[in-house]
Amino acid sequence: PMTQTLHVQIKSADRSDLEERLEAIDAGKDVNPSEPTLSIENLETFGRVFRSTNLELLEAIVEHEPESIRELARLVDRNPPEVLDNVNELADYGLIELEENGSAKRPVVWYDEIDADLPLTTKSGQGPKANA
Repeated sequence: PMTQTLHVQIKSADRSDLEERLEAIDAGKDVNPSEPTLSIENLETFGRVFRSTNLELLEAIVEHEPESIRELARLVDRNPPEVLDNVNELADYGLIELEENGSAKRPVVWYDEIDADLPLTTKSGQGPKANA
């Protein structure tokens, strides 16, 4: 089976996808619009979304395909309410889908790897913007 990759990039909201895409084309990068890309506004948010507890959940979902959040919580040996909070956060960012499964919700991860693009400087070369 083909590997489905989710691309993640840090991108502030003030740049349009089109600008990014045109720049990538100029840079000679292969721009494939069918590849799913998730933009996260800043490094801080990225760190929160991809903290180890969340990555552990993603791994458990991919590996064990649990039928419910409760089963997922059991797999990672954590409290269901906490796991539910994390799952909802991941779902908000489109990292997992929640499918109705009777009275339960089944967490589904539709990709098998995450490719993160983490620039440590801003493209404009001015460094991170201070909060105005």
